[in-house]
Amino acid sequence: MTDSPVSPSPAVGSSTGSRVPHLVDLAAFVQSSPSSFHAVGEAALRLTVAGFSALEESEKWPTDAGKYFAVRDGAIVAWITPRGAEATTPFRIIGAHTDSPGFALKPKPTTGSNGWLQAGVEIYGGPLYNSWLDRELEFAGRLVFDDGTTALVRTGPFLRFPQLAVHLDRGVNSDGLTLNPQQHLNPVIGVGTLADADIVSHLAGLAGRAGSHVIGYDIVTTDTAAPQVFGLGGTLFASGRLDNLSSVHAGLVALLAVAGEADSSSITVFAAFDHEEVGSETRSGAGGPFLENVLARIGAATGASASDRARAFAGSWCLSADAGHAVHPNYPERHDPVNRPLVNRGPLLKINANKRYATDGLGAAEWARSCGQAGVEYQEFVSNNSVPCGSTIGPITAARLGIRTVDVGIALLSMHSARELCGVDDPAALASAMQAFLAPA
Repeated sequence: MTDSPVSPSPAVGSSTGSRVPHLVDLAAFVQSSPSSFHAVGEAALRLTVAGFSALEESEKWPTDAGKYFAVRDGAIVAWITPRGAEATTPFRIIGAHTDSPGFALKPKPTTGSNGWLQAGVEIYGGPLYNSWLDRELEFAGRLVFDDGTTALVRTGPFLRFPQLAVHLDRGVNSDGLTLNPQQHLNPVIGVGTLADADIVSHLAGLAGRAGSHVIGYDIVTTDTAAPQVFGLGGTLFASGRLDNLSSVHAGLVALLAVAGEADSSSITVFAAFDHEEVGSETRSGAGGPFLENVLARIGAATGASASDRARAFAGSWCLSADAGHAVHPNYPERHDPVNRPLVNRGPLLKINANKRYATDGLGAAEWARSCGQAGVEYQEFVSNNSVPCGSTIGPITAARLGIRTVDVGIALLSMHSARELCGVDDPAALASAMQAFLAPA
């Protein structure tokens, strides 16, 4: 416990259940995952330790029962094919996403103004701009070299978006803060002239390479502050990237928990996609063919025909896990007046009549069964009619595969902030319900 980035209060440490070890492990997972590529690397490491075999998409895959995973850039799909699996054996799938809103490094990124050295960054997804101000941030992600190799790098604390002092903006607290992303969101990295610094060379040096060897990169910014339990009675948990590493971690924990089961009536799958925050329409996003390709190859290993695969999909389920909204005490009018989820009251069942979430009545019943089997309470979330509803990978997966899909997740405050907030009980509760979903009694 003392080596963890989480420092639970005595009240938390003395509580019953699995929330403390789960939170410690979630905190470690988040800190190991500053980018989608790092999250996939951490998941792959944990799967390998648990006896899963890594498969390359370009190679022939085994036809034996077993535990496997495949990586595509910032996405990963892992699965367990049980003994006795047949061509029409259905799938039980947990889906999540590895990316979070923030900022991505631009080409020719080293810039400067008035003696300051700065970095050129581009908005990624829909971050809350003001939450990124005055924080010690790092760059993290993937470098691609001219010899075809890649490397994961992270800088540690390296950049900061400095806010204008109140003395120079006297109306900021009364008139509000307005940020032009091109003008005001250029982080500082030091002082000097452009001849004094080269961000790409610095990143390459972290991998033991020269900057001249870098021919491409996928680098994002991320907050460096450690996750933390806090609040009265130690009931709250703050961390970056809870949207959606809380779901990635819970899904991974659930898959590993059922990995020792000798037999199953289904093929259990965990899929974590990239690029959900920007629409999922990429080769490693949920709108791409990655999961469909993997499921087809799993089916081929059992000798499944196209008809067999359709029969298997007809009996399959997908649990789309992504964080949702807790009722905000300072803005209650933004929420549905009746359905008002709170943290530490259980994970959410996310519902939208216009199918921004994939949940239907049968899906709601399946989630109720999973939570009941796990002994977990859950809450329903629906948007205020005057506030547009976001979406998830759920409708994308349901439409692409035709597999019945349910949307769930933990409740957050400050979603898309550099640092989000949830309850200490909910991440472990989500994982328990997911485990019951993957291995129904």
